[in-house]
Amino acid sequence: MFAVPVASGFTTADEVDRAGVRIGVKRGSAYDLFLSRTLRHATVVRGDEGVDVFRAEGPEVAAGIGQPMAEYVARHPDVRLVEGAFMQIRQAVGTTVNRLPESVAFLREVVEELKADGCVARALRRAGQTGTPVAPPA
Repeated sequence: MFAVPVASGFTTADEVDRAGVRIGVKRGSAYDLFLSRTLRHATVVRGDEGVDVFRAEGPEVAAGIGQPMAEYVARHPDVRLVEGAFMQIRQAVGTTVNRLPESVAFLREVVEELKADGCVARALRRAGQTGTPVAPPA
């Protein structure tokens, strides 16, 4: 998600990639890499934390993961989120292509069971990811 000063003219994530716009990011994060590869006009400004760079160096936009950015905005009334996400971090479980079909089926069954019995949701809550959705069981 992107956070901007309340008075900013940005309303959607798609509007941010403009010449002269600086985006504060956490150095080495997934979104640092994503934005570095995809931005055509805006500039990435790196620091230990994107919101710290946003406060200290004054870029026009701060970038981060949705839930922590929403929590940051809730604690700082001078900033707000813009609509839309600029990327998604999709999680996955995988194995090698030469596994027996029975092994792949077992892995699929385990993942579906963990989603269905609430294990994945509980793990997300323990990690502080209370707003993170879990894909429904297949």
